[in-house]
Amino acid sequence: MRAILRKQFGGPEVLEIREIPEPQPEAGHAVIRVKAFGVNHAEKHMREGNWAEIADVSGIECVGVVESCPGGEFAPGTKVAALMGGLGRTINGSYAEFTRAPVSNVATIESDLSWAELAAIPETYATAWTCLFRNLEITKGQALVIRGATSSFGQAALNMAVNAGARVIATTRNRDRFPMLESLGASRVEVEGPGLSERIAEAKKIDAVLDLVGNSTILDSLNMLRRGGRACLAGWLGGLAPIHDFNPLLQMASGVYLTFFGSFVFGAPGFPLSDVPLRAIANDIEAGRYRAKPSRVFRFEDIREAHRVMDANQANGKMVVVI
Repeated sequence: MRAILRKQFGGPEVLEIREIPEPQPEAGHAVIRVKAFGVNHAEKHMREGNWAEIADVSGIECVGVVESCPGGEFAPGTKVAALMGGLGRTINGSYAEFTRAPVSNVATIESDLSWAELAAIPETYATAWTCLFRNLEITKGQALVIRGATSSFGQAALNMAVNAGARVIATTRNRDRFPMLESLGASRVEVEGPGLSERIAEAKKIDAVLDLVGNSTILDSLNMLRRGGRACLAGWLGGLAPIHDFNPLLQMASGVYLTFFGSFVFGAPGFPLSDVPLRAIANDIEAGRYRAKPSRVFRFEDIREAHRVMDANQANGKMVVVI
């Protein structure tokens, strides 16, 4: 089968298509004929060698058709999505014509959406849904700030939160993106930057913050919460540098909650992918309740260009590759 591998760590030019053996059936796993996959910043970090765990074949998610499943959990021919469970990190991932994923990380996703449209769902929407409705416990009428809302993850979260009846303040570094975020239902858009908690009128009254910028802003996010408010750290658009000299006693307001979610836990005990209503999400997209069209669709052979666009921060949403 064809697969995308790295010649070494570096820029998009290190990616190349090679022939490797197809994954063989294995108990507790499903072999999937990959139809399309999303392009994620996680795979950029893998390509650059920033993560300790890196498999030969990258790719943390895909949609496709079950080729085989020895345990019988999924019948051959079933349309499915697969997400994490070591894909791209500890086992070969989805940048290939076939992949093998643990059945706990596979879910049916029957829909009339195209493969490209379906590929925009698993990582982005499963993670956004979990952050909003499990970690942050968002309810109708609450005030939510989404920092880094122009990312594909941010747009998915904005879609879902507005549909759930939350009042959302979205942030972006680029004023040109204000109209797009407003069209998705943001009640207001703020320029992302240091000291947002000192500039926002609702400071100390916010119910929840979904922080996708990362370690550089999370302490500021905590400062805008009401007592009992929650902040969820779930992205690193601002880079992977750690929070230096973090002292909760001096830097956290009393009575607020800091949570974290990383999609790499999907499939682990307590985090089954089946917990996420992927089929219902696909139905909502099909019905037009969520605007989830991929921003760019690439051919398998154009993976280097997809990564170049990602590196240049020109994606403007979810990019997918169709095989």
